[in-house]
Amino acid sequence: MIRALAVVLFALLLAGCSPQVETDQARLCRMALPALMADGAAIDILAETPDPDGRGLAVAFSARPSGPVPERHLAACRFREPGRPRESRDLIGLTLDGEALGEARLFALVRYWLATPEGRAADPAPLGDLTRAPVLSRRAAYALQMALDGLPLAAIYALLAAAYSLIYGLIGRINFAFGELAAAGGYGAAMTALALAGLPPAPLLAAAFVMAAAVALGWGFATARCVFIPLRRARGQQTLVATVGLAIFLQELLRVAQGDRASWMTPVLNQPFALARSGDFVAAATPMTFVASGVALGVALALVVVFRWTRAGREWRAYADDPLGAELLGVSPSATTARAFALSGALAGLAGAIMTASYGAVGYALSATLTLKALAAAVVGGIGSLPGAFLGGLVIGAAEAGWSAVFPIDDRDLAVYALLIVFIALRPSGLLGSRDPVVEGLRQSRS
Repeated sequence: MIRALAVVLFALLLAGCSPQVETDQARLCRMALPALMADGAAIDILAETPDPDGRGLAVAFSARPSGPVPERHLAACRFREPGRPRESRDLIGLTLDGEALGEARLFALVRYWLATPEGRAADPAPLGDLTRAPVLSRRAAYALQMALDGLPLAAIYALLAAAYSLIYGLIGRINFAFGELAAAGGYGAAMTALALAGLPPAPLLAAAFVMAAAVALGWGFATARCVFIPLRRARGQQTLVATVGLAIFLQELLRVAQGDRASWMTPVLNQPFALARSGDFVAAATPMTFVASGVALGVALALVVVFRWTRAGREWRAYADDPLGAELLGVSPSATTARAFALSGALAGLAGAIMTASYGAVGYALSATLTLKALAAAVVGGIGSLPGAFLGGLVIGAAEAGWSAVFPIDDRDLAVYALLIVFIALRPSGLLGSRDPVVEGLRQSRS
C-alpha cells in the first residue's frame, strides 16, 4: 500500500514538473476552431500539447460537419509572449492542418470573432469532457459546487487562525497584524511567480510559497524583537494597542512600497474541470482548489509533529502551561516567543500565498478583512488551540460559502460576524478551546 501511494505521489510530482498548457492560451485557440469549421459542426477536443517555449500549443480535435464520421484536424496557435495572453490580438499565428492562416484572415478572426461575446461563448470544451462527469441531483451538484468554492477560503482562514492561536496560546495576547503579514506573503508570492514565469507549475508554486513564508517569517521575527518581547512585562492593554499600531504601520509600509493598486499573479493550475453535473448545471473546480486544501492539511500535520515530537514544541507547551516553571527549567522566554512569532508569521505568509494563487490578486487593503475573519475562525475553533484553529477555519469558510449559496453575497461578512457573536455569547471557549480555570489564571498573571 505504501509503495503504491509513493508511486502515485511520484507520478503527480512528475506531472507537476512537466510543461503545462497555459489556460488562456488554450481557451483562445479553442475559441478560434468554430470559426474555422463549417457552420454547425460538432467539435470534440482530443488533446492539447504545449510548445516547449511556452508561446503556443497544438490542439488536436475532431469535427462532424454533416455526416456521422468525424474528421480529425490539428490546429497550432502561436502567441506574442510566453504565459498568459493579455488580449485577443496576442494571438499572432494560427495553422490548421499544416496550412497557416493569412494575415488578413487572422486579423478578421481576432477582431471580429475572438474579441466578441459570441466568440467567448463558442469555446467547445471549457470544462473538458462532460460525459465522464457523474450525474447528481440538482441540490447535490449545487452543494458540491459550494463546498468546492469554500475550500480555498477555509484554507486561508485556517492558517491565519492557527497563527492567532499559536501566539495567544503562548502569551495570552492577540496580534492584530497577521493580516498585514499575510499581505506581505502574498506580495512575495506574486513577485516570485512573476520572476519565474514560464516554469512548470510545481516548482513555480513551491518557490512562491517558500518565498511568501520566508518574507512573513522575517517580518514575524522582527515584530517579536521590536514590539512583543520589549512589552513582555507590560500590563493592561498596552500590548493590544501596540499591535494595532503595528498593523497600521505595516499596512502603510505595504501601501508605500507596493502602491495602492492590487498586484496580480499569473494564474497557475486554473484550468477548470467538471466533477459532477445535473442537467445544464456543472459542478467544476480547478487544481488550485485542491492544492490550497492540500497545503493547509500538510501544514496542520507538520504542526502536530513539531509540537509533539520536537524540543521547540515541548518548550512552547511548557511555557504556555507555566511560564515561571518553564523559565526555572531553562526555557528562554525571549527565544520561545521569537520562534513562535516567526512560525506564526510563516503561517500567515502561506495564507497570503494561497489567497494570491487562488484568486489572482493581493493588496494592502485586504489585510483588515483577513484579520477580522481569521480572528473569528480562531475564536470559533477555540483560540489557543491549534486543532481548533483549523476547525474554525473550516467552519467560517463553510459559513461563507453556504451564505453565498442561499442569501445575498453583500451580507456575507455580517453573517460571519453574527456567527462570531453567537459563539462568544453561547460558547466563548470555542469548539475545541479549554475551559480550565487554571490556564485562565496563568494568562491573567502575565498581565
